[in-house]
Amino acid sequence: MHERRIPEWLRHAPAPSVRGFAVLAGTEAIARGILVSVFPLVMFNALHDPRIVSEVYFVIGAVSLVIGLLVPYAVRFVPRWWVYVFGALLFISGALVTILEAPAAAVIGLALTTFAVVTTFVCFNAYVLDHVAKIELGRFETSRLFYSALGWTVGPALGTVLYAWWRPAPFFIAASAASAMLLIFLVMRLGNGKLISKSPRAPNSSFAYFGRFFAQPRLVAGWVFAVVRSCGWWVYVVYLPIYAVQNGLGSQLGGIALSISNAALFCTPLMLRYMTHRSVRTAVRTGFLMSGLLFLLAGIQSGSPDRAVVLLMAGSFFLILLDVSAGLPFLLAVKPSERTEMSAIYSSFRDVSGILTPGAAWLVLLVAPLSGIFAACGAGLLGAWVLARKLHPRLGRARLAVEGNSEQLADVISSAAGLPSMMQEQTAPVGSPGSPP
Repeated sequence: MHERRIPEWLRHAPAPSVRGFAVLAGTEAIARGILVSVFPLVMFNALHDPRIVSEVYFVIGAVSLVIGLLVPYAVRFVPRWWVYVFGALLFISGALVTILEAPAAAVIGLALTTFAVVTTFVCFNAYVLDHVAKIELGRFETSRLFYSALGWTVGPALGTVLYAWWRPAPFFIAASAASAMLLIFLVMRLGNGKLISKSPRAPNSSFAYFGRFFAQPRLVAGWVFAVVRSCGWWVYVVYLPIYAVQNGLGSQLGGIALSISNAALFCTPLMLRYMTHRSVRTAVRTGFLMSGLLFLLAGIQSGSPDRAVVLLMAGSFFLILLDVSAGLPFLLAVKPSERTEMSAIYSSFRDVSGILTPGAAWLVLLVAPLSGIFAACGAGLLGAWVLARKLHPRLGRARLAVEGNSEQLADVISSAAGLPSMMQEQTAPVGSPGSPP
């Protein structure tokens, strides 16, 4: 008789691969991309007032900030595996609740999906750091972008088209994609991460590093760049669709504009080459200057909404340039010994922008029409352009200038550019560039 053996893949979980994590991220991109330009329409249709919409986003952003800070502590007491599963179930529940088409259901659905993104984001990054070697992070980022491109490029336009055809459709797709994401996670059998020996000394809290953070102006400036850039995406993703509806341009325009903007992600290799051949300082200043001017011009086009939309779309191209470059001043300034704690502080920029943007928008709407939000955002981007003049002209090149090794410089910049995007993918309204893919 032949002895029947249990298959190896059932007895031992296979080692998680770069491709597996990229597929997981791509599935999440479908779930988030299909809703990113639908939720602003849902909220506007339910609440009928941009000011109230801003208030709701403000409150949800504040709560998501607290959740994002609590998740790392929660996984000390609850297995990380369960926390990720709980986050995925929140996403599914939020998408299905929104189908009810009631004001309360819209708010609850947005809150659940936002909190789900925060929860799964923290766990996903922890798993990546556990299982993907540092030398593989560049390949992981490339794979993640590739597998996420479809969801972020097609999703926003498809979501608004389906919403106009049958309102529950995009939410069913999002719930299905979130279910697939949960299934892939379970199949990968990531468990609770790598076992790490317990330290005899209690780990330092990230809060203990705030003093050191504020004592280093370059780190503060890098964090401000991230906040302002994320605010630009918030305005583009949330208020452009509402502006289009208010001015009779149709409910689908916001999604189509976002899809076209996300398609510019395929130009990121050219942007990276531009930054490598010029400098990080030039790329950052160009991004803030051009996006600020274009958003400001869009804000004063009160009699020509079509022109305002075109200007905003052009400005989003330079926001993508900032996605590639604006995280580097922080990463290149942080000390290696403080990288973990400072990265935790850096990642708070998404939640801060999620509170700052709707709060500022609410104040603007008290005295100006919706287009005033675009002008205010442009002014903020130009303010960051002024601040960026203090960046070192050879930022990113200084250490390699003696060797003159441009290829090594490109590798350094590529690796650094990939890291902030991992930290970026958080809440900003249920997914947006700035998080894009």
